[in-house]
Amino acid sequence: MSRFVQGADRRQQTLLPECLDDYVAEDNPVRVVDVFVDELDLIGLSFEGMTPAATGRPAYHPAMLLKLYVYGYLNKVQSSRRLEREAQRNVELMWLTGRLAPDHKTIADFRRENGPAIQAACAQFVVLCRQLGLFGAALVAIDGSKFKAVNTRDKNFTAYKVKRRIEQVAEHIAGYLRDLDTTDRHEGDGVEARSVRLVEKIGRLRAQMAMLKVMEAEVEASPDGQVSLTDPDARAMATSGRGSGIVGYNVQSAVEGEHHLIVAHEVVMTGSDKQQLANMAGLAKDAMGVERLDVLADRGYFSGEDILACEALGATPFVPKTLTSGAKANGRFGKQDFVYLPDQDVYRCPAGSLLPYHMTVVERGMKLHRYWDRASCTGCSIKAQCTPAVERKVTRWEHEAVIDALQTRMDLRPKAMRERRSLVEHPFGTIKAWMGHTHFLMKRLPNVKTEISLHILAYNMKRAMAVLGAKSLIDAIRA
Repeated sequence: MSRFVQGADRRQQTLLPECLDDYVAEDNPVRVVDVFVDELDLIGLSFEGMTPAATGRPAYHPAMLLKLYVYGYLNKVQSSRRLEREAQRNVELMWLTGRLAPDHKTIADFRRENGPAIQAACAQFVVLCRQLGLFGAALVAIDGSKFKAVNTRDKNFTAYKVKRRIEQVAEHIAGYLRDLDTTDRHEGDGVEARSVRLVEKIGRLRAQMAMLKVMEAEVEASPDGQVSLTDPDARAMATSGRGSGIVGYNVQSAVEGEHHLIVAHEVVMTGSDKQQLANMAGLAKDAMGVERLDVLADRGYFSGEDILACEALGATPFVPKTLTSGAKANGRFGKQDFVYLPDQDVYRCPAGSLLPYHMTVVERGMKLHRYWDRASCTGCSIKAQCTPAVERKVTRWEHEAVIDALQTRMDLRPKAMRERRSLVEHPFGTIKAWMGHTHFLMKRLPNVKTEISLHILAYNMKRAMAVLGAKSLIDAIRA
């Protein structure tokens, strides 16, 4: 035994016991949590309980509970029950909380009751990162990722799901009724017992059918045609990975290009990323405090209205066009093969003919101009490669110049989408790994926003410590 490193005797008493501070190194991340929360204006952020009641049992200070949560999310401990246990055995938490160990209900209530304030604390760390000069060029990449909710697919209903289940239940009822008729025609031991079992099964299925009929009415009345039982705000969303889907939330994030910090985020109940680009670009621009901003996003964000809105607010989008041309899919010329000549307000077709403007229509609130020339199409030698109709019509949005400028930018920056992937997909993977690739712990959209804010605060804090070092970050926060 003398050749091994010897530990201290558990029963050895010391004249001068060590203090808790001796167990926490100067560059320990827990000190960053402590200093960051101490520097926050918790009253200004509207945390509940900052003014203690004059009577009754003393409450825990909100600062201590916030430190507990930030430390927990920083160390993959998100459950209030696990935080309760860690506060009793974890030396770093004993140091952080002053040996206080609140029960899990107190911990959970704090997170639920202080959602907007916790989200504001997350935003304050982004402000701190901006003040420390951690944001580089005015560039962000935007993406969305689906996170599971506390709601299984069996507890989510759509019109198609309800219809399919009604058909299945009806089929089972019919089958059991046939079995019951067959059983009634036989005699012998066990026949009566079998009949009773079949009647019970039919009764349960009819009760299930009644429930499905009620659910069918609820789904029909729902604005988006969905009803989730466990978490009413969760929605069924398609995922490209397995070709199936999950019931959950769509988390949007904007990641800056220098140190991969998440500067803005949002949680939405729609599976599509359309209509999210301008909103996320605006949030990112405000968070970074810049006049102009380059925004990278995948083709799922492509929307003419959103591209125009981005330009209006000072963001320059880089988004590939969606491939929706039916003609191109069928091997014929697509719209991209027609060249617009702005000076003449005409399109030049692949055969070299000019298609003049004819009319304007309004579809889905968008003003669209139509161009065609029947005479040119009638005698065209390559008409079969263009259209099976009498003439080929080309549609141009009134703000199509914005889309043309976008395509020019994409052509000049061919590696934009590779750059986007390297920036924005890593943070989502990291956060999901910290979560244990499981679902959110809380239900309803406001609570889920709080939960993802804590995850993002922890992620940004780790990134800042990796860039500056814990000790330097502590000094910067105190400065």
